[in-house]
Amino acid sequence: MTQVKRRRFLQSMLTASAAVGAGTLSFAGAGAVADQNKNRFKISLNAYSFNKLLADKKTDLDALIEFCARENFDAIDMTGYYFPGYPQVPSDEYIYHLKNKAHRLGVEISGTGIRNEFGDPDSKKREADIALVKNWIEAAAKLGAPVIRIFTAKTQTPGYTWNQQAAWIIEDIKACVEHGKKFGVIVAVQNHNDFIKTADQTIHFMQQVNSEWFGLVLDTGSFVTNEPYSEIAKTTPYAVNWQVKEKLNYNGRSDDMDLDKLCRIIVDSSYRGYLPIETLSPGDAFQIVPPFLKKVRTALEKAMAR
Repeated sequence: MTQVKRRRFLQSMLTASAAVGAGTLSFAGAGAVADQNKNRFKISLNAYSFNKLLADKKTDLDALIEFCARENFDAIDMTGYYFPGYPQVPSDEYIYHLKNKAHRLGVEISGTGIRNEFGDPDSKKREADIALVKNWIEAAAKLGAPVIRIFTAKTQTPGYTWNQQAAWIIEDIKACVEHGKKFGVIVAVQNHNDFIKTADQTIHFMQQVNSEWFGLVLDTGSFVTNEPYSEIAKTTPYAVNWQVKEKLNYNGRSDDMDLDKLCRIIVDSSYRGYLPIETLSPGDAFQIVPPFLKKVRTALEKAMAR
């Protein structure tokens, strides 16, 4: 390490120490440290980009790991839906096979995710989904996934206000988060234009659960109620993972994501870590993903170079 680099490194560490001592760290980390570590982003592939091929059994997670290695992805989000036997947790043998293969090919695991439903007002009916989340938290720990992605509810339940329903969903999530803490896995809600539609609703969940083992999978394509880029920027302090999407649906239109604008928001935030990309366009994902990956890389490099 050169003297200049060493000096900068020490300065960044001193800044971080001072921030901790003063209690100024934000939810996602110290802004001053983040500003000096703009290169600490890793682009990941969300397996949902291959949803049709995976659902039709025309590819599998092994092939996606190999694809990520060929395309120089840093990581892969191995969504739980595509494990054999889902929603049952796969065997340890299969989990460790994928973990071993990814490591040998130099592909990190950025997270996993499952489908759950906490919308029913009957707590007894929700217990099965709480158990589902807890089982997959343990699977995520074995896989080496730092984050597990869950949902709130598909829609608002008739006969209840939003706040009434949010209250029981929050209690369910808290139970899952406590389990995540035991196994070292961050539980993260995805804003999905379902029960959660806006930045303020998202932040309500973040503040009410209020745990370092809970956060947001920031879905860039699912804030469609209000101006989306402002909504994205407002929720970045709570992000523990992302879904960087091709399209932005707003005001009845479907536009290409302004990746330059999005990456400026990401770089200017305190978030550092994995940036999973997700393509939803019809066609062969093996052909669709690489050009989008290139666009994301270019936009991110441009934003970091400012």
